[in-house]
Amino acid sequence: MPALCPGRAADSYVFYRYDLSLPAAIIFAVLFGISSGLHIWQTWRKRSWFMTAFIIGGLMECIGYIGRILSWTDHCALSHYIMQTLLLLLGPALFAASIYMILGRIILLTEGEKFSLIRRTWLTKIFVGGDVLCFIMQGAGGGILSSAKADPKKKDLGEYLIVGGLFVQLTFFGFFVIAAGVFQFRGRDHLRALPREITWKKHLNVLYLTSIFILIRSIFRVIEYLQGNDGYLLSKEVFLYVFDAVLMLAVMVAMNVVHPGDIAIMLKGKRDNFVELESPPGTKSQPADPNVSV
Repeated sequence: MPALCPGRAADSYVFYRYDLSLPAAIIFAVLFGISSGLHIWQTWRKRSWFMTAFIIGGLMECIGYIGRILSWTDHCALSHYIMQTLLLLLGPALFAASIYMILGRIILLTEGEKFSLIRRTWLTKIFVGGDVLCFIMQGAGGGILSSAKADPKKKDLGEYLIVGGLFVQLTFFGFFVIAAGVFQFRGRDHLRALPREITWKKHLNVLYLTSIFILIRSIFRVIEYLQGNDGYLLSKEVFLYVFDAVLMLAVMVAMNVVHPGDIAIMLKGKRDNFVELESPPGTKSQPADPNVSV
């Protein structure tokens, strides 16, 4: 365990209770950076601007691990600690926001709103609203905790807010997975009858997979903060990489492989075909916006 920082009391808040791994921080900073760069290119090429929050989350992960690299050079620097703590804590909330929007577009693409537990127009609003609440609570808690120093009241308040925000995330995400499952179960006959070129199933399967990864990561974070700064999970760096870094990178890579921008392309194709069929002869059809609000 690293020595206490100069001038800091023995009972003060300890930033790291282990020796930081420089190679691990570099590897994940690079991998998150590569995946984020690929997402930027894919989103621009497919005009899937609803993935913007996802990209920001990936960049936050990348910069967060750069913060851990900087902390390796000086583990006593508060700015480096705040940088990595907040960004790694908040990045997945932005992943969640994009995942919520993806389900709305799958429902729109398959014309399956009647099978949804929640109206499509409300689905994204409800879940993204919960995600914003989670983001604010975790951000406030992380900020308070990062500046707590030796103040036990501030430390407890910060941890309570973070845990509360994580519980909000778990609640909304759990209900979201149920809503997606209900949609698929109710609409199973309708979905099977769709044309083969409407590849809804692979996108829904990736949505389930990434949701499970985020749920596991959130459960890990809840346990981590419930144990406290001197708990077992926060005293071993390997847990951060196994239950956070690897899982969140897997979320990003899965979305690289099966990019939701394909849904936007399919939606645009359906709308263009509809306009061509419905427009009077000689009229010029207007391009459809694949990023219509859901």
